[in-house]
Amino acid sequence: MTGRGVLLLSVLGACAALTGCAPNISPDSYAAGSVGQVNRTVRGNVLSVRSVAIGGTQSGLGAGAGAVAGGAAGSSMGSGPRGNIVGAVGGALIGGIAGAMAEEAATRQDGMEYVVQTDNGALLTVVQGKEPALAIGQKVLVLYGSRSRIIPDPT
Repeated sequence: MTGRGVLLLSVLGACAALTGCAPNISPDSYAAGSVGQVNRTVRGNVLSVRSVAIGGTQSGLGAGAGAVAGGAAGSSMGSGPRGNIVGAVGGALIGGIAGAMAEEAATRQDGMEYVVQTDNGALLTVVQGKEPALAIGQKVLVLYGSRSRIIPDPT
């Protein structure tokens, strides 16, 4: 297999692994540290709803994996020790860039932006996952916390 083939397979493998690393943006999930914390909640009505794109993460894992794979693949491309070093450095640079781009693309998500008017007249905007879908005019509860969220008002 050529050096380029190894690089491509490595970046694709990193991309597949990172797909499971996308942050959970659902209003139905909580971090373990949130258990037992008290959040302030206010009632309101949804005024506006629109789909939004939520950018992917750039943790450095994709860039690191790509750089390692690119360096390994590039080191076999040169002729002689100097050529191998130049190939490894070039491969690591290209692999790092490709890995970072793959991570961002693999963790990108779709979400919803909600504008809510609270019962006291304040306007709030919250971006969260697509489920549960909320409609314009729907009564909701706004939960304030380290990660605010909007849920349907059951009353």
